[in-house]
Amino acid sequence: MLKSGRYGTRIPSEREYRIIELVALGLKNREVADAIGTTEHVVKNYLRVIYDKLGLWNRVELALWYEARRFEQQGNA
Repeated sequence: MLKSGRYGTRIPSEREYRIIELVALGLKNREVADAIGTTEHVVKNYLRVIYDKLGLWNRVELALWYEARRFEQQGNA
């Protein structure tokens, strides 16, 4: 079965979503790691999984994905 649309359909876990949020705010990997109490290496691994899960390539696409979801949620509120 082929995926329709540009982005993957899998939903990020709570921890993954927190990482997405911090990256979208412009934090570097080290800053994200400090904020969630882990290492930079773990954050890099999370980002690889997140990119794959969502069908994204980089931080810019991830930030745009996050902002689009935030906008959708505000529209539904």
